[in-house]
Amino acid sequence: MERALSAPGKLFVSGEYAVLWGGVARVAAVAPRTAALVRRRTDARVHVCLEEGTLKGSATPKGVRWDGEVPAGFAFVARTLDEALRAHGRQSVGFELAVAPSAVGPGGLKLGMGGSACATVLAADAARFILEDRFDTLRLALVAHAAGQGGKGSGGDVAASFAGGVLRYRRYEVAPLIAASSAGGFRAALMESAPVDVWRLPPPKVALAYAFTGESASTRVLISQVEARLDEAARQAFVARSDEVGHEIEIGLSGGDFRAFKDAVTAQQALLQELGPTETEAMRRILAIGASYGCAGKQSGAGGGDGCILFAPNAETRAELMKGLEARGFHSMTLEVEPGLRGEGQADARLRAWLDAHR
Repeated sequence: MERALSAPGKLFVSGEYAVLWGGVARVAAVAPRTAALVRRRTDARVHVCLEEGTLKGSATPKGVRWDGEVPAGFAFVARTLDEALRAHGRQSVGFELAVAPSAVGPGGLKLGMGGSACATVLAADAARFILEDRFDTLRLALVAHAAGQGGKGSGGDVAASFAGGVLRYRRYEVAPLIAASSAGGFRAALMESAPVDVWRLPPPKVALAYAFTGESASTRVLISQVEARLDEAARQAFVARSDEVGHEIEIGLSGGDFRAFKDAVTAQQALLQELGPTETEAMRRILAIGASYGCAGKQSGAGGGDGCILFAPNAETRAELMKGLEARGFHSMTLEVEPGLRGEGQADARLRAWLDAHR
């Protein structure tokens, strides 16, 4: 019994930071997709195969009893499998899970497109399939991903990888579920928890692209720095302004007045800069290049590195923009909105080889 899966990455269109404090984010699910393959075992052993190696343990109703310390590269997948087994709540068969690495840019740096969230979603649904359980994959993935970050993060990246499309999303409250996972009663708490506040928007009518700055950033560190600078009143004032601009961006994604849409995107970027130095010199260069082609752009996510999401009025303008970016040394890629988590008819041969090597 096996299943091949894939899920997309994500980019924030609007509302990063605001979504942490009760505001609304718009998030796009984008390629490249990440593949996974899960296979049932006849014993209770659990094998997790990643590019960096294999982690082994045994399935128990309280999580996986890992054979040794969990390396950092396995942390999110391992935590997700622990949560899935706790949600299952009874002894089960084991399984083997292989997850492909997330996309990287020049120099092997991660592109900042939600690799950990994508892997978490894949692990949650892979475990649900093998366990033949009915827990909600999205809620469990939100719990696992937040717990893996010490409670930080909005979950918007998790929602995008799961649901696909362009989403309007409000942060899901996971603290009671994390507490229930530690104290017992996780299955009941998960089943009785409120639905996730997520809404899929119509496909965008503007052309999308992404440009990588050539440097990676730590979202957790940036969030901590920003939150240390703002009291509750300042956060709520920021949320109100961000939600207003985000609404204008959402309207503009559907087409119409591109100039007004560009103004809204520019306003969102300016608002983010009020939080502190989240924009790097490379970001400023990318956004200036975008503006010179008549395009709109902003940082996607916490800032401090990673990249910028860019919007062109049509595909022809986007093609010219990308030529300009590449000529100036920036790695760029066209974006198309992707469907969310899905089963695949054929497994990635590399993942199958990883599993076969550790049977």
